[in-house]
Amino acid sequence: MNWREQQQLKLDGMFDGLFYWLQKQFDPVTGGFYYARSSVSDGRFTPDIESTAQALNILLRYNLLKGMPFATKSKVIQYFQSKQEEHTGYFYDNNPQMPKDEVMVHRALNYAYHSLKRLGAEPLYKMPVEVRKAPAYTKSLAAYQKKWESIDLRNSWRGCDLLASSTVYIAQMEENDRKKYVQAMAKFLAEIQDPKTGLWGNGSLYVKISGTFKLHTFYRKYKIPMPNQEKIYQSILACLRTEDAVDMCYIRNPIDLLSYLQKEITEQELEEITRITIKNMERLKRKDGAFSRELKHSPKAPNVAQVKADDYYPNMPEPVEIGLGLYEGDMNATTQATLIRQQLHHLWGKTPDQLISNELFWELW
Repeated sequence: MNWREQQQLKLDGMFDGLFYWLQKQFDPVTGGFYYARSSVSDGRFTPDIESTAQALNILLRYNLLKGMPFATKSKVIQYFQSKQEEHTGYFYDNNPQMPKDEVMVHRALNYAYHSLKRLGAEPLYKMPVEVRKAPAYTKSLAAYQKKWESIDLRNSWRGCDLLASSTVYIAQMEENDRKKYVQAMAKFLAEIQDPKTGLWGNGSLYVKISGTFKLHTFYRKYKIPMPNQEKIYQSILACLRTEDAVDMCYIRNPIDLLSYLQKEITEQELEEITRITIKNMERLKRKDGAFSRELKHSPKAPNVAQVKADDYYPNMPEPVEIGLGLYEGDMNATTQATLIRQQLHHLWGKTPDQLISNELFWELW
């Protein structure tokens, strides 16, 4: 048995119990999914948009979405559609703090729209750009550029998330306008990239790689090659070898970047990357079958978990609590663990095994 086969067995073994956990996160009344087990058992919490979209991502990555029963699919569609405001086009959770977090609003808009598409449905109402409810900075290219320039990158992860999520409105524009805005964003990002590391902004290596990961979603969406890819690759290697991965995002973001980069990886380095990644994942596997975002606990409010206790970022929003913060698995980390498995197989040049059949998964549902 070669190292790939050994690591694949180790990796796949970590997903024992995941599908039972996922089933128990579903709320048949609303059609949404809860963030963590503690969220299900506490009446203060309800299913949220991100967790529901992330659950669909898990189903999609395990080829289980196509087997979803019609009644269940109808409930999930109804869930997302019920979250949209008619007069603004935005999708909001029940928590009154959620609309005050710019990143959460943008993520919910993107998550809900694409989830509905995956389910063969559409939003009930027009999107914010169509009804002229998008932020003022979207009204002109000059205003959009000022918005980008105003974003603080002292914490790359948070700052680049603000940058990347702000582009959600570009996708809603007419094609000719969209091209201009995409070109302007690419030019802006190239100008502020660190040519020595290939990364953006400030912070630890993991924080800067996480910020770079956020920006790669823009490059990937519009099929633009990321500049300085060799430098990014060397920064990822240095980070994996020297820093402690205390967050599932720190494990997922480098792997997702590596799967995107047009880079030939040597056999020795691929084995090293694989072993470090799987070892780090093991630390975040929990007895309930899922994975946790952080080593000590599952964050109560993942919307502010980017900026750790020993760090600072100006004007952070209020925490939007969707769990009790226990030593447990959560949807945020579990969808990332699922993607890591998929991307590792991509790097190995292998097709992932089907861990559970559609028939068995939905029979247990």
